Amino acid sequence: MPGTLLLLSVLHPGETSKFLLVCHNASTRAIQSLLSVTTNNQLLAMINIMSKRIIKRNGWLRRSLSVFGTKHSEQSKQSPSNVSVHNEWDPLEEVIVGTPLFASYPGRGDKYFEKSFGDGETNAQPPLPCKFSPQLIEETVEDIDKFVNDLRKLGIIVKRPEPIEFHGKIKTFDWESEHYFCYCPRDLHLAIGNTIIECPSGFRTRYLETFSYHKIMYDYLKNGSRWISAPKGRLDDSCFNYERKPGQSILTEKEMIFDAANVLRLGRDILYLVSDSGNELGCHWLQSTLGNQYKVHPCRNMYSGIHIDTTLVVLRPGLILLNPTVNIESLPAILRKWDIIYAPEMNEVHYEAARNYPYSASKWLGMNLLMLSPTLAAVDSNQTALIKLLESHKIDVLPVLLRHGRVLGGGPHCITLDTRRTGSLESYF
Repeated sequence: MPGTLLLLSVLHPGETSKFLLVCHNASTRAIQSLLSVTTNNQLLAMINIMSKRIIKRNGWLRRSLSVFGTKHSEQSKQSPSNVSVHNEWDPLEEVIVGTPLFASYPGRGDKYFEKSFGDGETNAQPPLPCKFSPQLIEETVEDIDKFVNDLRKLGIIVKRPEPIEFHGKIKTFDWESEHYFCYCPRDLHLAIGNTIIECPSGFRTRYLETFSYHKIMYDYLKNGSRWISAPKGRLDDSCFNYERKPGQSILTEKEMIFDAANVLRLGRDILYLVSDSGNELGCHWLQSTLGNQYKVHPCRNMYSGIHIDTTLVVLRPGLILLNPTVNIESLPAILRKWDIIYAPEMNEVHYEAARNYPYSASKWLGMNLLMLSPTLAAVDSNQTALIKLLESHKIDVLPVLLRHGRVLGGGPHCITLDTRRTGSLESYF
């Protein structure tokens, strides 16, 4: 309607709210002029969020946002990168996105990998090790490239690893194994505050995977960020309970073992999933390393598989998305005070290129979403019921298609590592 005002609110921690009023019937030139004096990352995200509902009726807004997004992206690339992230929901400014290049399925040299990945579902069991088909890789590259472009249109800086084509096997004193691939930066890197921690994964196949990210890490280091690595374990057979009893973890407590994807950041409070990909000793090491500034909360008996981000998603302060298979009593006490919404049944879609490969993730990968701001989430585009649920809680959605996420083992949260968000370190409890 002519003369109707669109109100965009940009909230800054500790500051008064700033507002931008835009007339629906304003000219393209006027909007471009107004946006040209704005370089705020959060403002750009909010403009895109609020404009989604009127984008089909206002072609001028699409054109204006396109101009602004390009301008902002060019300016952002000129700025030195550093790490600054305190939670899972503040407006995203910079992210690392993985790649499927040189992806292959390991052989039998990593029993832990065999017993930990997936949910028992498979279309077929090819001879292992095996390379993924060119079609599967090409389709995944296409999907991720679109996701990356969508992020950049929002003014978010995106960095990519340098995939390494490993020939032969990884060998140590105790074992040898094929190499995995750098599709999921979230699994092995934990960004907290101005620090990135390389985590001591139990997967032998991923022992050298972090080398693909070293160029990015050196850039962060040179620009003032901290980069540390937890001690790597020997990962000999005594680290694993291969013949475990029901309810028993596959991990022993001989060495510290945990993936970064076992961890969620809630300001000064850190959630740590004790599971088949994170033992008690890893939780102890993380607390001792972070110090008194943070409180690490071990999440026990919540989910016995691997990784927390198909089980629990923190959408914003006061609101979490929970896998319906989880008993609420297993949540840390601090979270039980917050509002909880349960993920709906996941929509399973099968693609021809993945027909001959086993799944590396369960159907609940569909809830593996990435918060781009408190009111915008990157979500699997096939999960229409989940999208409607989020929208009913005033969270808009950037749909992301990852056709082969279940085979390769990662959704929008897994294949990203958020390294800079707006905001500061706070306590939410």
